[in-house]
Amino acid sequence: MKILTIVRHSKSDWKDASLTDKQRPLNGRGERDAPDMGRRIVEHGIRPSLIIASPAVRAWSTAKIIANEIGYPTEFLQREDSLYHASLDDLLDAVVAQDIGFNSLMVVAHNPGLTDFANFLVPGLTNNLPTSGVVCVEIEGDDWSLYRQPDTKLLAYDYPKLGRK
Repeated sequence: MKILTIVRHSKSDWKDASLTDKQRPLNGRGERDAPDMGRRIVEHGIRPSLIIASPAVRAWSTAKIIANEIGYPTEFLQREDSLYHASLDDLLDAVVAQDIGFNSLMVVAHNPGLTDFANFLVPGLTNNLPTSGVVCVEIEGDDWSLYRQPDTKLLAYDYPKLGRK
């Protein structure tokens, strides 16, 4: 069995028009939601052995904040260039490339690819994975080969507004 967790970056700031898309930081809501989701990831019992993230500032910042909250050493975070605005195929390629010695993988990236990925893993799960959204599945199998539809069990689907009334 493998555990795969996908996380959409937290809400980003659009105020500074001089920044490129890749340079946009988290906004205030993103700064609040990322640690909250990190704590909720712990509550769901998710313990990744590897975290890979898009190099975009908003995704990398989200990954670092979550890593701090879950006790994952930030020096082990890995930037994966192919995750920046990755399509479903790009995301599959990034996961398949991971060493089978890692039993629990977390991927921090962007929409629309992550919504497509969530629905590939759990058909019909969502029409939009919200910012800071987390999907965690257990995958039947001993490797990360996901090019065919995997047998999965949904372990968690969570996002900030689920915790607010």
